[in-house]
Amino acid sequence: MLVAVALTSCNDYETYGDKKEKERNAISKFIADSAIVVIAEETFIQNGYKTDLTRNEFVRLDKTGVYMQIIREGCGDKMKDGESLTLDCRFSEFDILNDTTLVYNTSSSTASLPDRMSVSRSSGTYTATFLSGMMTKVYSSSVPAGWLVPLNYIKIGRPQSMDEECAKVRLIVPHTQGHAYASSNVCPYFYTITYQREL
Repeated sequence: MLVAVALTSCNDYETYGDKKEKERNAISKFIADSAIVVIAEETFIQNGYKTDLTRNEFVRLDKTGVYMQIIREGCGDKMKDGESLTLDCRFSEFDILNDTTLVYNTSSSTASLPDRMSVSRSSGTYTATFLSGMMTKVYSSSVPAGWLVPLNYIKIGRPQSMDEECAKVRLIVPHTQGHAYASSNVCPYFYTITYQREL
Protein backbone atom coordinates (compact mmCIF):
# COMPACT_ATOMS: atom_id res chain seq x y z
CA MET A 1 0.00 0.00 0.00
CA LEU A 2 2.84 2.42 0.85
CA VAL A 3 4.49 1.56 -2.47
CA ALA A 4 1.27 2.42 -4.31
CA VAL A 5 1.03 5.79 -2.52
CA ALA A 6 4.67 6.52 -3.29
CA LEU A 7 4.17 5.68 -6.98
CA THR A 8 1.09 7.91 -7.15
CA SER A 9 3.02 10.79 -5.56
CA CYS A 10 5.85 10.33 -8.06
CA ASN A 11 3.37 10.36 -10.94
CA ASP A 12 1.85 13.63 -9.68
CA TYR A 13 5.25 15.34 -9.49
CA GLU A 14 5.98 17.52 -12.51
CA THR A 15 9.66 17.69 -13.41
CA TYR A 16 11.37 20.66 -15.04
CA GLY A 17 11.52 18.58 -18.21
CA ASP A 18 7.74 18.05 -18.03
CA LYS A 19 7.19 21.79 -17.60
CA LYS A 20 9.46 22.61 -20.55
CA GLU A 21 7.56 20.14 -22.72
CA LYS A 22 4.27 21.74 -21.65
CA GLU A 23 5.72 25.16 -22.54
CA ARG A 24 6.85 23.96 -25.99
CA ASN A 25 3.41 22.50 -26.65
CA ALA A 26 1.69 25.72 -25.52
CA ILE A 27 3.89 27.82 -27.82
CA SER A 28 3.26 25.46 -30.76
CA LYS A 29 -0.50 25.62 -30.17
CA PHE A 30 -0.41 29.43 -29.88
CA ILE A 31 1.53 29.68 -33.16
CA ALA A 32 -0.94 27.38 -34.92
CA ASP A 33 -4.04 29.08 -33.46
CA SER A 34 -2.67 32.53 -34.39
CA ALA A 35 -1.80 31.45 -37.97
CA ILE A 36 1.80 32.55 -37.42
CA VAL A 37 4.33 31.72 -40.13
CA VAL A 38 7.70 31.04 -38.50
CA ILE A 39 10.78 31.90 -40.56
CA ALA A 40 14.38 30.95 -39.87
CA GLU A 41 16.89 33.55 -38.73
CA GLU A 42 18.82 33.08 -42.00
CA THR A 43 15.67 34.00 -43.98
CA PHE A 44 15.12 37.03 -41.73
CA ILE A 45 18.66 38.24 -42.47
CA GLN A 46 18.24 37.64 -46.22
CA ASN A 47 14.99 39.67 -46.11
CA GLY A 48 16.85 42.67 -44.70
CA TYR A 49 15.84 42.03 -41.07
CA LYS A 50 12.16 42.35 -41.91
CA THR A 51 9.10 40.19 -41.19
CA ASP A 52 6.24 40.10 -43.71
CA LEU A 53 3.11 41.29 -41.92
CA THR A 54 0.83 40.13 -44.76
CA ARG A 55 1.97 36.56 -44.00
CA ASN A 56 2.02 37.12 -40.22
CA GLU A 57 5.70 36.18 -40.14
CA PHE A 58 7.68 35.79 -36.92
CA VAL A 59 11.39 35.02 -36.89
CA ARG A 60 12.66 32.52 -34.33
CA LEU A 61 15.96 33.85 -33.02
CA ASP A 62 18.28 30.92 -32.39
CA LYS A 63 20.33 32.36 -29.52
CA THR A 64 17.38 33.28 -27.30
CA GLY A 65 14.47 31.18 -28.57
CA VAL A 66 12.41 34.39 -28.79
CA TYR A 67 9.95 34.68 -31.69
CA MET A 68 9.77 38.26 -33.03
CA GLN A 69 7.61 40.15 -35.49
CA ILE A 70 8.66 43.69 -36.38
CA ILE A 71 5.48 45.67 -37.02
CA ARG A 72 7.28 49.02 -37.31
CA GLU A 73 11.03 49.54 -37.45
CA GLY A 74 10.67 52.95 -35.80
CA CYS A 75 12.28 56.30 -36.46
CA GLY A 76 15.60 57.88 -35.58
CA ASP A 77 18.64 55.64 -35.09
CA LYS A 78 19.44 52.25 -33.65
CA MET A 79 21.02 52.26 -30.22
CA LYS A 80 24.78 52.65 -30.44
CA ASP A 81 27.40 50.75 -28.52
CA GLY A 82 28.38 52.61 -25.35
CA GLU A 83 25.08 54.50 -25.33
CA SER A 84 22.69 54.77 -22.36
CA LEU A 85 19.18 56.16 -22.63
CA THR A 86 15.69 56.07 -21.20
CA LEU A 87 12.85 54.45 -23.14
CA ASP A 88 9.10 54.76 -22.83
CA CYS A 89 7.23 51.53 -23.58
CA ARG A 90 3.60 50.61 -23.96
CA PHE A 91 2.66 46.95 -24.04
CA SER A 92 0.19 44.15 -23.57
CA GLU A 93 1.13 40.84 -21.92
CA PHE A 94 -0.62 37.52 -22.59
CA ASP A 95 0.05 34.33 -20.61
CA ILE A 96 0.27 31.66 -23.34
CA LEU A 97 0.20 28.70 -20.96
CA ASN A 98 -2.95 29.81 -19.15
CA ASP A 99 -4.56 31.63 -22.11
CA THR A 100 -5.00 34.86 -20.13
CA THR A 101 -4.28 38.55 -20.67
CA LEU A 102 -2.51 39.70 -17.51
CA VAL A 103 -0.96 43.14 -17.79
CA TYR A 104 -1.38 45.91 -20.30
CA ASN A 105 -0.40 49.53 -20.69
CA THR A 106 -1.48 50.39 -24.21
CA SER A 107 -3.44 53.60 -23.73
CA SER A 108 -1.73 56.73 -25.00
CA SER A 109 -3.85 58.98 -22.80
CA THR A 110 -2.07 61.14 -20.24
CA ALA A 111 -3.95 59.23 -17.54
CA SER A 112 -1.97 56.12 -18.45
CA LEU A 113 1.76 56.73 -18.20
CA PRO A 114 4.11 54.49 -20.20
CA ASP A 115 6.47 52.05 -18.56
CA ARG A 116 9.88 53.72 -18.37
CA MET A 117 13.18 51.88 -18.47
CA SER A 118 16.83 52.80 -18.40
CA VAL A 119 18.88 50.91 -21.02
CA SER A 120 22.62 50.66 -21.69
CA ARG A 121 24.50 48.93 -24.49
CA SER A 122 28.08 47.77 -24.00
CA SER A 123 29.97 45.52 -26.42
CA GLY A 124 26.68 44.55 -28.04
CA THR A 125 25.08 43.51 -24.72
CA TYR A 126 22.03 45.31 -23.35
CA THR A 127 21.22 45.82 -19.67
CA ALA A 128 18.09 47.54 -18.44
CA THR A 129 16.03 48.43 -15.37
CA PHE A 130 12.41 49.55 -15.14
CA LEU A 131 12.19 52.98 -13.53
CA SER A 132 8.40 53.10 -13.27
CA GLY A 133 5.21 51.61 -14.65
CA MET A 134 3.05 48.49 -14.60
CA MET A 135 5.84 45.94 -14.95
CA THR A 136 7.56 47.30 -11.84
CA LYS A 137 4.29 47.22 -9.90
CA VAL A 138 3.32 43.70 -10.97
CA TYR A 139 6.73 41.99 -11.14
CA SER A 140 9.94 43.89 -10.36
CA SER A 141 12.33 46.47 -11.75
CA SER A 142 14.20 43.78 -13.71
CA VAL A 143 13.52 44.01 -17.44
CA PRO A 144 12.88 40.60 -19.06
CA ALA A 145 15.76 39.70 -21.39
CA GLY A 146 13.20 39.05 -24.14
CA TRP A 147 12.20 42.72 -24.11
CA LEU A 148 15.77 43.70 -25.04
CA VAL A 149 16.09 41.35 -28.03
CA PRO A 150 14.35 43.74 -30.50
CA LEU A 151 16.82 46.54 -29.71
CA ASN A 152 19.28 44.92 -32.14
CA TYR A 153 16.82 45.44 -35.01
CA ILE A 154 14.70 48.54 -34.36
CA LYS A 155 15.30 52.30 -34.33
CA ILE A 156 14.93 54.10 -31.03
CA GLY A 157 13.73 57.60 -31.77
CA ARG A 158 10.72 59.75 -30.98
CA PRO A 159 8.33 60.74 -33.80
CA GLN A 160 8.88 64.33 -34.86
CA SER A 161 6.28 64.48 -37.64
CA MET A 162 3.01 62.86 -38.73
CA ASP A 163 4.79 60.43 -41.07
CA GLU A 164 7.07 59.04 -38.33
CA GLU A 165 6.11 56.29 -35.90
CA CYS A 166 7.76 54.67 -32.90
CA ALA A 167 9.03 51.10 -33.11
CA LYS A 168 6.52 48.33 -32.48
CA VAL A 169 7.07 44.58 -32.16
CA ARG A 170 5.31 41.39 -31.17
CA LEU A 171 7.21 38.78 -29.18
CA ILE A 172 6.74 35.23 -27.99
CA VAL A 173 9.06 35.04 -24.99
CA PRO A 174 9.99 31.65 -23.50
CA HIS A 175 10.49 31.40 -19.74
CA THR A 176 14.28 31.57 -20.06
CA GLN A 177 13.96 35.12 -21.45
CA GLY A 178 11.05 36.26 -19.28
CA HIS A 179 10.58 37.91 -15.89
CA ALA A 180 11.12 36.07 -12.61
CA TYR A 181 7.54 34.75 -12.46
CA ALA A 182 7.82 33.35 -16.00
CA SER A 183 11.16 31.75 -15.18
CA SER A 184 10.06 30.12 -11.92
CA ASN A 185 6.80 28.82 -13.42
CA VAL A 186 8.24 27.83 -16.83
CA CYS A 187 5.64 29.98 -18.53
CA PRO A 188 5.84 31.64 -21.97
CA TYR A 189 4.35 35.08 -22.67
CA PHE A 190 3.19 36.95 -25.75
CA TYR A 191 3.85 40.69 -25.89
CA THR A 192 3.03 43.61 -28.13
CA ILE A 193 5.45 46.43 -27.26
CA THR A 194 6.22 49.93 -28.54
CA TYR A 195 9.57 51.58 -27.85
CA GLN A 196 10.53 55.24 -28.06
CA ARG A 197 12.98 57.63 -26.45
CA GLU A 198 11.84 59.49 -23.38
CA LEU A 199 10.55 63.02 -23.91
